[in-house]
Amino acid sequence: MPTPSKSGYAPVNGVEVYYAVYGEGEPIVLLHGGFGAIEMFGPVLELLAEGHQVIGVDLQAHGRTLPMDRPMTFEAMADDIAGLITWLGYEKADIMGYSTGGGVALRTAVDHPEVVDRLILVSTPYAFSGWHDYNQQGMRMIGPEAIEPMKQTPMYQMYAQIAPDVNNWGRLITKVGELAGQDYDWSADIAKIQSPTMLIVGDWDSVRTAHAASFFELLGGGKVDAGWDGANMNANRFAILPGQTHYTIFMAPELAETAIGFLDAK
Repeated sequence: MPTPSKSGYAPVNGVEVYYAVYGEGEPIVLLHGGFGAIEMFGPVLELLAEGHQVIGVDLQAHGRTLPMDRPMTFEAMADDIAGLITWLGYEKADIMGYSTGGGVALRTAVDHPEVVDRLILVSTPYAFSGWHDYNQQGMRMIGPEAIEPMKQTPMYQMYAQIAPDVNNWGRLITKVGELAGQDYDWSADIAKIQSPTMLIVGDWDSVRTAHAASFFELLGGGKVDAGWDGANMNANRFAILPGQTHYTIFMAPELAETAIGFLDAK
């Protein structure tokens, strides 16, 4: 991990959210997956920071951000991110979110379009049904009984190294469980996204490839031949990275390369 040029807690949306800034250039907010933290992106963050100002965020109850006395919802965390962008002094910023962070990024683009420039959603469904059945069942089973077993995972090892109070691990598990197992369908909201959007999934992802393709069609993509001159294309893009799973894609250099190509096409 590179050393951040700036870090701390932003007082936004009635709470305090941890952030860290890496690199220089156009701002991009980077949002991690469930049970993760800024550090989970590893080489992807470093590659992004070579040409952009990356603003890593620890979402509610994750990493250095405390659990807070409020339910964990995609909408509340999206409000946090919109507030952070404004608090940092930006009119707009690009946002890239993976998995749970992708859900937060999606809601930010829907609920706060005025602060989002370009949007990149990695392994992110627009509905709970977009996950494979196996993953739906697993998310519905996350609860207090998982607190001790999950201490044997790399997620806990990272959490124990950076959390202000490691005893909040149980609250993280409980809150993520309450969020992850909820049914939702945001298909009606996709048309509200005003930002040029890129969808990225792995070919062996936890998100169904058919669902990802359906998501792209909701964004107006893939419905017609682009034409010899590309005149029928809109600003949205879709990429399936070969040989990637839900558990490798957030660290894959190919993810950074794909994202940078989209960001730099402004």
